[in-house]
Amino acid sequence: MAIINSDDTRNVLDRLARRGFSATVTSTTGGFLRVGNTTIFAGVDDDRIDEVVSIFRESCPSRVQYVTPLPPVMEPGEVHIPTPVEKHVGGATIFVLSVDRFEKI
Repeated sequence: MAIINSDDTRNVLDRLARRGFSATVTSTTGGFLRVGNTTIFAGVDDDRIDEVVSIFRESCPSRVQYVTPLPPVMEPGEVHIPTPVEKHVGGATIFVLSVDRFEKI
Protein backbone atom coordinates (compact mmCIF):
# COMPACT_ATOMS: atom_id res chain seq x y z
CA MET A 1 0.00 0.00 0.00
CA ALA A 2 1.45 3.36 -0.98
CA ILE A 3 0.28 6.94 -0.52
CA ILE A 4 1.53 9.32 -3.21
CA ASN A 5 0.83 12.80 -4.51
CA SER A 6 -2.02 12.75 -7.02
CA ASP A 7 0.22 14.36 -9.66
CA ASP A 8 2.39 11.21 -9.72
CA THR A 9 -0.44 8.68 -10.10
CA ARG A 10 -0.45 8.24 -13.88
CA ASN A 11 3.35 7.78 -14.03
CA VAL A 12 3.33 5.16 -11.25
CA LEU A 13 0.42 3.21 -12.72
CA ASP A 14 2.00 3.18 -16.19
CA ARG A 15 5.31 1.87 -14.84
CA LEU A 16 3.60 -0.76 -12.69
CA ALA A 17 1.53 -1.98 -15.65
CA ARG A 18 4.57 -2.19 -17.94
CA ARG A 19 6.24 -4.50 -15.40
CA GLY A 20 3.13 -6.68 -15.06
CA PHE A 21 1.75 -5.41 -11.74
CA SER A 22 -1.92 -4.63 -11.23
CA ALA A 23 -3.13 -2.09 -8.71
CA THR A 24 -6.26 -0.65 -7.16
CA VAL A 25 -6.38 3.12 -6.76
CA THR A 26 -8.40 5.31 -4.43
CA SER A 27 -8.35 9.09 -4.00
CA THR A 28 -7.44 10.29 -0.52
CA THR A 29 -6.82 13.63 1.15
CA GLY A 30 -3.84 14.59 3.29
CA GLY A 31 -4.10 16.03 6.76
CA PHE A 32 -3.17 19.65 7.50
CA LEU A 33 -3.36 21.19 4.01
CA ARG A 34 -6.03 18.86 2.59
CA VAL A 35 -3.84 18.21 -0.45
CA GLY A 36 -5.02 15.50 -2.85
CA ASN A 37 -3.26 12.16 -2.60
CA THR A 38 -3.71 8.76 -4.16
CA THR A 39 -3.53 5.50 -2.24
CA ILE A 40 -2.43 2.55 -4.34
CA PHE A 41 -2.98 -1.06 -3.29
CA ALA A 42 -0.98 -3.78 -5.05
CA GLY A 43 -0.68 -7.46 -4.19
CA VAL A 44 2.95 -8.41 -4.80
CA ASP A 45 4.93 -11.60 -4.23
CA ASP A 46 7.64 -11.24 -1.58
CA ASP A 47 10.45 -11.66 -4.10
CA ARG A 48 9.20 -8.66 -6.15
CA ILE A 49 8.66 -6.12 -3.35
CA ASP A 50 11.98 -4.36 -4.00
CA GLU A 51 11.07 -4.00 -7.68
CA VAL A 52 7.79 -2.28 -6.80
CA VAL A 53 9.46 0.00 -4.24
CA SER A 54 11.98 0.95 -6.92
CA ILE A 55 9.15 1.92 -9.28
CA PHE A 56 7.73 4.27 -6.64
CA ARG A 57 11.17 5.71 -5.92
CA GLU A 58 11.69 6.48 -9.64
CA SER A 59 8.17 7.81 -10.21
CA CYS A 60 7.51 9.99 -7.16
CA PRO A 61 10.11 12.76 -6.90
CA SER A 62 9.99 15.08 -3.92
CA ARG A 63 9.49 18.75 -4.76
CA VAL A 64 8.52 22.06 -3.14
CA GLN A 65 5.10 23.54 -3.82
CA TYR A 66 3.33 26.57 -2.38
CA VAL A 67 -0.20 25.85 -1.21
CA THR A 68 -2.79 27.91 0.61
CA PRO A 69 -4.24 26.13 3.64
CA LEU A 70 -7.97 26.12 4.21
CA PRO A 71 -9.05 28.93 6.53
CA PRO A 72 -9.96 27.94 10.07
CA VAL A 73 -13.56 27.99 11.25
CA MET A 74 -14.18 31.52 12.41
CA GLU A 75 -16.82 33.49 14.19
CA PRO A 76 -19.02 35.82 12.11
CA GLY A 77 -17.24 39.10 11.46
CA GLU A 78 -13.72 37.72 11.90
CA VAL A 79 -11.36 37.95 8.95
CA HIS A 80 -8.55 35.56 8.14
CA ILE A 81 -6.41 35.97 5.04
CA PRO A 82 -4.52 32.73 4.44
CA THR A 83 -0.97 33.00 3.15
CA PRO A 84 0.68 30.37 0.97
CA VAL A 85 2.82 27.85 2.82
CA GLU A 86 5.87 26.08 1.43
CA LYS A 87 5.18 22.35 1.41
CA HIS A 88 7.31 19.43 0.33
CA VAL A 89 5.13 17.23 -1.88
CA GLY A 90 5.79 14.09 -3.80
CA GLY A 91 7.69 11.11 -2.61
CA ALA A 92 5.78 8.09 -1.37
CA THR A 93 4.78 6.60 1.94
CA ILE A 94 4.90 2.85 1.44
CA PHE A 95 3.52 0.18 3.77
CA VAL A 96 4.57 -3.42 3.18
CA LEU A 97 1.92 -5.59 4.80
CA SER A 98 1.93 -9.36 5.17
CA VAL A 99 -1.20 -10.92 3.73
CA ASP A 100 -2.27 -14.42 4.79
CA ARG A 101 -4.18 -15.02 1.60
CA PHE A 102 -4.30 -13.27 -1.76
CA GLU A 103 -6.44 -14.40 -4.68
CA LYS A 104 -6.87 -12.78 -8.04
CA ILE A 105 -10.09 -14.03 -9.61
